[in-house]
Amino acid sequence: MLLKDRVAIVTGGAGINGLGFATARMLAAHGANVVILDLAGANPAGAAAELGPQHLGVVADVTNKEQCDAAAQAALARFGRIDILFANAGITQPRKTLDITAADYDAVLDVSLRGTLLMSQAVLPAMREQRSGSIICTSSVSAQRGGGILGGPHYSAAKAGVLGLMRAMAREFGPDGIRVNAITPGLIATDIIKGKLTEERKGEIANDIPLARLGRADDIAGAVVFLGSDLSAYCTGVTLDVNGGMLIH
Repeated sequence: MLLKDRVAIVTGGAGINGLGFATARMLAAHGANVVILDLAGANPAGAAAELGPQHLGVVADVTNKEQCDAAAQAALARFGRIDILFANAGITQPRKTLDITAADYDAVLDVSLRGTLLMSQAVLPAMREQRSGSIICTSSVSAQRGGGILGGPHYSAAKAGVLGLMRAMAREFGPDGIRVNAITPGLIATDIIKGKLTEERKGEIANDIPLARLGRADDIAGAVVFLGSDLSAYCTGVTLDVNGGMLIH
């Protein structure tokens, strides 16, 4: 198994039909002990139990530094190490530029960008002590192409910020044996798009994608397993497109 006995934290991981849980499931299938972080209403303990009794669910708001630090300490108390962070938590809003309020901006930037920083800060001391670790950040194709299908400009800005943060951390922590990379998903068929796109619109989008389909949650999960494992041992500062060719540079 690629990740036998490694410890992986997944933020925003409790939604059973979401990217986080699909990734947590695949990480566990490859031998990792998984810590699922999410808000109380999402029931991270229940999601972890779905993976098996050895896994851990922790209630944490990634915009709160104390809760991020406490979650990392809970992982260390249970498993003694942290090998992988999948900084997946994020929210999106369908806003036009002139309609973005201060509250909208704060909500989107706080979860995606501040949350990635705070959780990275929470796990980096343990990784530095181990002299090993892999942080995988979730950005978006919308950060690269200047707008997405569902998210507004503030979402694109948040996800572009994640790419800059990732690259800076990769440079800073490479000498400590810590790799930091990002994935940029395209449109993935999860609950987040339910009721927001008609089947006809989904078909139109798929027709413009070289692989001729929307993404699946497991497409993202596979990329995270790769970046978390030794298969990517010489990869850091990488932006890995997982979009079926929606954006070809």
